[in-house]
Amino acid sequence: MKQHIIPRAVIALGGNALGGTPEEQKIKVKKAAKSLIELIKQGNEIIISHGNGPQVGMINLAFEEASKVNDKIVPFELPECTAMSQGYIGFHLQMALQAEIHNQKKPWFVSSVVTQIEVDINDEAFLNPTKPIGSFYTEEEAKMMMESDATLVMKPDSNRGYRRMVASPKPIKILERESVLNMLDNEFIVITCGGGGIPVVLQEDGSYEGVPAVIDKDFASAKLAETVDAEYLFILTAVDRVSINFGTQEQKDIERMSVAEAEQYIKEGHFAPGSMLPKVQAAVNFVKGNQERKAVIGSLEKAPLAIKGESGTIIYHS
Repeated sequence: MKQHIIPRAVIALGGNALGGTPEEQKIKVKKAAKSLIELIKQGNEIIISHGNGPQVGMINLAFEEASKVNDKIVPFELPECTAMSQGYIGFHLQMALQAEIHNQKKPWFVSSVVTQIEVDINDEAFLNPTKPIGSFYTEEEAKMMMESDATLVMKPDSNRGYRRMVASPKPIKILERESVLNMLDNEFIVITCGGGGIPVVLQEDGSYEGVPAVIDKDFASAKLAETVDAEYLFILTAVDRVSINFGTQEQKDIERMSVAEAEQYIKEGHFAPGSMLPKVQAAVNFVKGNQERKAVIGSLEKAPLAIKGESGTIIYHS
């Protein structure tokens, strides 16, 4: 890997930074662009990843429902839906960043990469799919669907009916690594690993095939930060700092915590699964790999302050 001189930071944008509709997303990413460009002005090289939870669900549902009333429309599998979400979210981020770069008269470039991430087909997550996607169905409908397609796993969700469940395997390797590194070396702001990346598995002939699964965005971002040899991983969410005893009178916001402290808090059950827990776990995994690395969990609006240690929760090695 070519040695880089400017500090490298992976910025993982949570769903709160993207909004629930395309129009809302345009407004939100416009605000996000100001904070992201400020990080570069502070002397950092940034790589952006993002979630796609609501967006990929809407795309999957749209094709699923449309195919029921129009036989010219076919359902799309999850890998293709993830690729579509990477494209349009990347497009909105590019436009917002390009506008801010133009306003500030900076000589920078920005580009999105449709990103595949290798997963292990023997990952235990495939034995117990837990990630809900698509429409709600009655129990009778769900049973009929599973009878006609043995690969489907349908389970109750949110007391609203049955939904399809897919696996959430751990990321192994980012296939577009060399493309990302090449663009970084040529002064590009790179948007990559959107929605946790498109999960693919290695075939016997050396090719890859997409699988219906969802890689956790925070774990994918930690893998990205490790892959590009970043010094910082920023996981940006709706809160300014990580808390213990969240939602109680004993709630305490944390400014700094070591890997050992974070692991103890995880053991004590302070972080909610599907919410703060994967963020803290991803941060710990990244920091463990190198004593010089730091991870920050905080809000997008205060990201420029977080890199100075004035906001967010910093996770450090020891």
